[in-house]
Amino acid sequence: MADQKFNLRPLADRVIVEPLEQEEKMASGILLPETAKERPQEGKIVAAGPGRWDEDGKKRIEMEIAVGDTVVFAKYSGSEIKLDEKKYLIMSEKDILAVVAQ
Repeated sequence: MADQKFNLRPLADRVIVEPLEQEEKMASGILLPETAKERPQEGKIVAAGPGRWDEDGKKRIEMEIAVGDTVVFAKYSGSEIKLDEKKYLIMSEKDILAVVAQ
């Protein structure tokens, strides 16, 4: 479940995503300053909760994603946290738009 680097276990249908950094150079070779970069919209799942409960609260609905998946998510989704000088996002499974095929 949770990544070995930190003791954080997401609940229900939440996941912890490590955002993938975008290129620091443009195609023309110009270096982008930190302030000009857009927030990443792609990341790797490092931890996932067990899934949410159905409407009756009797059956758990499994997650469609798994630890290790590379995903695309909505631009401003998730809550940013910082652990050991690394940024992570905690978000709900519904904020994930797609899984990148490998």
